[in-house]
Amino acid sequence: MRNYLFLFSLFCITILQAKQIEVCKSCSISTIKKAVEIAEDGDEIFIKKGIYKENDIEINKSLIIFGEEGTILDGTNKGSVLHISVDNFVIRSLKIINVVVSYTKDYAAIKVVRSNNFTIENIVLDEVFFGVLIEKSHNGKVLNNKISSTSKDEANSGNGIHIWHSSNMEVSGNEVYGMRDGVYFEFVTDSKIHNNLSHNNIRYGLHFMFSNNDTYFNNEFVNNGAGVAVMFSKFISMYQNKFTHNWGSASYGLLLKEIYDTQIYNNIFEENTIGIKGEGCTRINYKNNTFIRNGWAIKIAGACYGNIFEQNDFMHNSLDLAYNTQVNDNRFESNYWSEYTGYDLDKNGIGDIPYRPVKLFSYIVNQTPEALVLLRSLFVDIINFSEKVSPVFTPDDLMDKKPIMKRIND
Repeated sequence: MRNYLFLFSLFCITILQAKQIEVCKSCSISTIKKAVEIAEDGDEIFIKKGIYKENDIEINKSLIIFGEEGTILDGTNKGSVLHISVDNFVIRSLKIINVVVSYTKDYAAIKVVRSNNFTIENIVLDEVFFGVLIEKSHNGKVLNNKISSTSKDEANSGNGIHIWHSSNMEVSGNEVYGMRDGVYFEFVTDSKIHNNLSHNNIRYGLHFMFSNNDTYFNNEFVNNGAGVAVMFSKFISMYQNKFTHNWGSASYGLLLKEIYDTQIYNNIFEENTIGIKGEGCTRINYKNNTFIRNGWAIKIAGACYGNIFEQNDFMHNSLDLAYNTQVNDNRFESNYWSEYTGYDLDKNGIGDIPYRPVKLFSYIVNQTPEALVLLRSLFVDIINFSEKVSPVFTPDDLMDKKPIMKRIND
């Protein structure tokens, strides 16, 4: 009991001793660097509106730093702006601009290294190389920020929110555009990405590697070089996301590569070159997803085993499914296929004959992409019908034995 009273007393003393330092052009403290220098753990630094041309501000004290509307930190293209290496800090309500592009160093508007328990929120980052860069940190929140740049190619651009070798991170409510990758996770565990809008980025809306036990939901990935890439990870949940207008010769809504034991449900894949492309994916459950007006709804490469596709809607895609092997170890059951032409005589809502989603033409296009120009021709109808009658090139057992007659996910 005495220990609890001592800790409570210490906490109260710390709160009472904390002070607010005001920064403005006419104040006694006119630079952020000077405010940080004189501050002590627990203090607040309040920055009044104005443009502060400062860079490489080192923060190694547990501070709350915030500004009023109109506060701008200008990095003047000379390096990073805020470099933080301390626990228990808050950065909010600032605008940071002009972070220099480098081919050898990862300069960022806000760089966080080896920190724990922190919040970065309501920040506007514009014309930055990296936006928020976090390394070897834990229990952090990146909330409600707007991050953008005008990058032209991958070589001279960084990522909007880049997190490496961290855990228990929350990335929520952010808008990211004009970067290389909107959000980048590598070796990040037990974390959440939700309610973000990632659009018009050069490479990926979300790039996700070697990261396990993570969840992303309620995000929108629109008009990126490619929507989302999830690679070399396991125990991931992806739900209620929208993947739209990710077009290009090698583009997709969602790329899965070497993924295991994952749940993908209640997502919308609309107007992408490829809705989902899977390579080396095992034990993935695809349920209640909608694939609408994509080039390919799903494209599966080799070494994809034990996957289950059920209760999904496949609507008006050019090709529903591409398969590059005659061996099938995946199950398709109780999906809705807009191309299904079977009947339901007993009126139970389930088609009376199975549906084969892999057409011979999709197999041909997989081998010879130039054949796509024949997509709507009579020739394609003839070869698809012949393969349906007597399968030779497509897996004989790859079929939906219980195709649903009406759309499932409204």
